[in-house]
Amino acid sequence: MKVIPFVHEGLGNSSYLVQISERSAILVDPDRNVGRYLREADARGLGIVDVLETHLHADFVTGSRELLHLLGIEPHASRAGHIGFPHRGVSPGDAFVIEGIRIHVIGSPGHTPEHVSFALQAPRKEVPVLFSGGSLIVGGAARTDLISPDLTEELTRQQFRTLTHAFSELPDETVLYPTHGGGSFCSVGGTRERSATLGDQRQTNPLLQFEGEEEFVRWFPTTFPAAPTYFYKLRTINQAGPRLRSDIAGPPALSPREFRDRLASGVVIDTRHIDDYMKGHVAGAISIAFRPAYATWLGWVVPLGTPLYFVTGSEPLEDILNESLLVGHENFAGVLQGSLEDWKEAGLNVQTTRSLGPNDLRALLKDGAIALDVREQGEFAAGHIEGAINLPLGEISQSASLPKDVPVIAYCGHGERSMTGISLLERNGIEAWNLEGGYDAWQ
Repeated sequence: MKVIPFVHEGLGNSSYLVQISERSAILVDPDRNVGRYLREADARGLGIVDVLETHLHADFVTGSRELLHLLGIEPHASRAGHIGFPHRGVSPGDAFVIEGIRIHVIGSPGHTPEHVSFALQAPRKEVPVLFSGGSLIVGGAARTDLISPDLTEELTRQQFRTLTHAFSELPDETVLYPTHGGGSFCSVGGTRERSATLGDQRQTNPLLQFEGEEEFVRWFPTTFPAAPTYFYKLRTINQAGPRLRSDIAGPPALSPREFRDRLASGVVIDTRHIDDYMKGHVAGAISIAFRPAYATWLGWVVPLGTPLYFVTGSEPLEDILNESLLVGHENFAGVLQGSLEDWKEAGLNVQTTRSLGPNDLRALLKDGAIALDVREQGEFAAGHIEGAINLPLGEISQSASLPKDVPVIAYCGHGERSMTGISLLERNGIEAWNLEGGYDAWQ
């Protein structure tokens, strides 16, 4: 077997194309942007013959229904997930063979109630490989609070039992390939390593060192990061079966005046670099610079179903749409034809955003300005500008308490998140400036 990972750095996730014979491969936990899997398989002369789903995902829209439509493959997925489109249901303890590869289904609930993992074993007794989804990741495990507050304790107990017992019969040399990893808001702990052996994890993963269930149940939920709001929508979408890409219309190209006349029905997403946004942007536009984290922040700060109007730079529109679709956004209402220069030439107003360097900020702080840290609480606790207010980007809608009569200077690690925060503040009538280079520059 040869495992080809597809890593989405922004989501902190991996999906896998697994070559199981000279001409055949299977996919594990594919996301909605299935084109890259098909291109890679075609380049290697492989036909995709099966799809394995470990659980109902909360952080991305599954690609299983799209692949069912394109290739006619019904995915193997947990019966307990009650998936609403054609699939082959599996239960813990099941085993099946695909072109000589024996696949064992291991019950691994905790991250979700229906969670299963898949252990693949070649007939020549090669080292087994384990696709663990979110049940066990390198250096950690996935969170247990994404279903319901009433279920968090029971799911945490299930996660403990999964970690301590589910994979005990697999040898140390088993290679672990999790879906979630470091950087995922679904995971707890974790490193930037995307795979490891079970033996390594048995020695080094701190979550595998707990002996008492009660201690684990008390501690584990206290470690969860903030959860993007769209996480609570996607499980239902994935369970029912997402819409096909061919059924979702792309945005029409609109002249500047057409663009302006339609804006009352939705929001403008400006995907350009933050420097370009600061120099001039459509009033009320939300700055979400196109980068690996784009999809997460779009899903977090803009409610699903909102009509989206795009102002773009050099990045391909198709890439922007694919990333937007990944987190469940499908209402593409328009894209500005040309550039913001065309907007200006049409005589339409633009808004600008100010920035300043660390030394200027230090002087303003002495005069009563407010430093607004939009990073997550863990980042803030690890170090911040003295006296700063911590209002994570996902909570900027709660900004009514910020004063409007003193300068507000926002910062994050580098500048992109704070620019998104500033654009949200502007929509709430609060003017803010951006700290150039973020907290890194301040340090």
